[in-house]
Order: sequence, then structure tokens, then C-alpha cells
Amino acid sequence: MMFHFFRRKSSSDSIASLYGTIVAQARAAPFYRIYGVPDTVNGRFELVVLHTVLVLRRLESEPAPIRRLGQGLFDRFCRDMDGSLREIGVGDLAVPDKMRKIGEAFYGRQAAYGAALGAPDLAPLIAALTRNVFGAEPGTELGASRLATYVRAAAGQLADQDGGALGRAEVSFPDPEGLPVTGTQPGGPATTR
Repeated sequence: MMFHFFRRKSSSDSIASLYGTIVAQARAAPFYRIYGVPDTVNGRFELVVLHTVLVLRRLESEPAPIRRLGQGLFDRFCRDMDGSLREIGVGDLAVPDKMRKIGEAFYGRQAAYGAALGAPDLAPLIAALTRNVFGAEPGTELGASRLATYVRAAAGQLADQDGGALGRAEVSFPDPEGLPVTGTQPGGPATTR
């Protein structure tokens, strides 16, 4: 009877824990307070997608057993989005159409962020974040630049993490408040704080 305490985490436990860590990071106050990400349903959705994409990107480089966690993580994301839609009052008949749009948005962002992370500079990532996270609103350039710096740091930190630890849902992200501010003010020189 006591041996169940010594079992390894099941895949579903790992996925739930991994997704919980992603959501907790996406809700970190500095993103909204310092970076200027809109503290709205859409703003929070964008950060959950962003962090999920970062983890999925990292899992792609692992052997098949760990890489398979990626599909479970995406499925968990979809269940969360489905539940959230129902929670805010979207009717049963409208949920499938909304979920299709969420899936399209997810895959579009995954492609955009993946391509931008492969670029030698931050400009494509800043552009993708400005468009998706900040809705291309004027005056959000510095926040998008700072978020791009965070995303690049998060991708690097995830790349350095042990694959086996990721398989056990032991994942960490950089502190969004602890990163230096770099970027350009509209019409001004590059800044670093």
C-alpha cells in the first residue's frame, strides 16, 4: 500500500504540473505592471500561449518519451481554454468555433515566435510580440522590446535545463523583474537600465 508514495510521477501528473508552472509564470505581476502587457483576458491568454510555445520548443529537442509530453501539454492547454470559455459564458454551440480560432492563433504564434527566435537579432521577435501581445498599440514598443529580451532569456534558460528534469515537470523561467531593460524609446536612443 505504501509503495504508491515512491512511484515516479505519471505522465498526466507531470503535464498538469508543467502546465501549472507555465500558467503561474504567465500570471507574474511584472509582465503587467512593468512590461505593460494588458491585464486582460487577451493579455493573459497571450502570455500563456507564449510560455507554452517556449516549453514545447524546448521539448522538441528531447528523445521521444520526453518529447511526447509536448502533445499532452498542448492537450492540457486546449482543455484549459475550453473550460475558460465555458466559465465566461460561451455557449456549448459556440465553443467549437472559438476553440478552432484559439488553435489557429496558437499555431500562428508558435510559427512566428519560432522563426523570430531563430533570427540573429531581436527585431522579428519584437515585431511578433508587438502584434500579438500588445495588439500593435502605439507606445508599447519599449514593453515589447523588454518582453523580447525576456523571451530570449527564457529560451536560453530552458535550453540549459536537463531534459529528464523537464520530463518530471521541473522547469524554471527567468525572473521577469530581474532582467535589464534594453530597447529603444520611440524616437529616442537605445536605453539600458
